[in-house]
Amino acid sequence: MARRSARESNGAVRMALRTVLAGVTGSVIGIAAYSISQTGGQRLSVIVGCLIGVGVALGLELYRRSAQLTEVRLVLLGNEMSFTTKTDMRQAAQRMFFQAATRVATRPLEDGSGNLREALTSLKTLFDLYREPLEGHTTPPPPAKGDSVYELALDILNFELAPFLARWHPNLKEFEERHPDRDESEWPENAAFRVELRQLQERLRPYVIGLGEIAGIRDPERHLRPSGRSVRSRPALPQQEGSRPGPQE
Repeated sequence: MARRSARESNGAVRMALRTVLAGVTGSVIGIAAYSISQTGGQRLSVIVGCLIGVGVALGLELYRRSAQLTEVRLVLLGNEMSFTTKTDMRQAAQRMFFQAATRVATRPLEDGSGNLREALTSLKTLFDLYREPLEGHTTPPPPAKGDSVYELALDILNFELAPFLARWHPNLKEFEERHPDRDESEWPENAAFRVELRQLQERLRPYVIGLGEIAGIRDPERHLRPSGRSVRSRPALPQQEGSRPGPQE
């Protein structure tokens, strides 16, 4: 289960920072205006103007940095992980969230529908997408405090995707090679595969929601809900102008 820490207080903190910054800036400008009016010196005007500029710049930089840092705490499989997120970590988490939220890793595969080979290929693609930044030279080092989003990705790979693919990829491949003319619906392990796929989706769900929390996505769980659409719920087709409904039976 994922929970966001300090998200609700962010708006209040930012508002307080803006208020303090505005007050300090106003005070400095007031003092500077008074000093200039008393002395009338050009040199003093230049110095005070520079000090005002430096003060405003430092204040804006302090606000920018404080606004970018957000602490997120996640509880996954009984273990608590803490993330002090900055822009680069949020961007990485958002990319991973969308990559999982649009694939069978989180989307339902109803019994009797879908293609099992395509489902395995989709999971393998997700595995490669998550592993690529872990092996790249541009991956940032772990933060000095807290956990990294790439550690979360590593857990997804090692504990979830890799074991599932290692079990089911060769099994389905063996059936396809032995029976190239048979449909995968005739695969004896078809039902077992679908059961374990649903179990995998349930285990991945907290991870993916956690990635959404780190990315700062508002209510990431809503993007993982089933669409709820079915053939039975199709809207009625609009009738042509001048046509009348037929008699009911």
